[in-house]
Amino acid sequence: MPVVDTYALRAKVLRNGGPPEAARITGDDDPGVATYAAADAGGNIVGCVGLFPEPCPDLPEHPGKGWRIRGMATEDRWRGRGVGTRVLEAALAHVTAEGGGLVWCNARTPAAEFYRRAGFVEIGDRWDDPEIGPHVRMWRAV
Repeated sequence: MPVVDTYALRAKVLRNGGPPEAARITGDDDPGVATYAAADAGGNIVGCVGLFPEPCPDLPEHPGKGWRIRGMATEDRWRGRGVGTRVLEAALAHVTAEGGGLVWCNARTPAAEFYRRAGFVEIGDRWDDPEIGPHVRMWRAV
């Protein structure tokens, strides 16, 4: 699926309802980036995740390839119904198919428990992004 199809959902959830272009991430359309999405019966995207080949700055000596989760979003009314879990599982399966490695993200603190349930652990200090709120870096091996 073209990553541009996820921009409306990403902008709504991650950029305070801004225009879809506000959700574009540098490198979104690089050939090594994988994008996964879930759609409802009408074809509307209700969940998405981007997976970027990028080493974790806190674990530079980790032997596996680094993969960064970015642009993960779930439509409000679909939260708690397994959509986020399924798109995250697709991203982790991609990493497995590519030989495994280290998956990490800068998680918004309200989403940290979601990532913990998926086996991620916190690393480093929490910080506050003035535009989008408090975050913590999390990672797991795959």
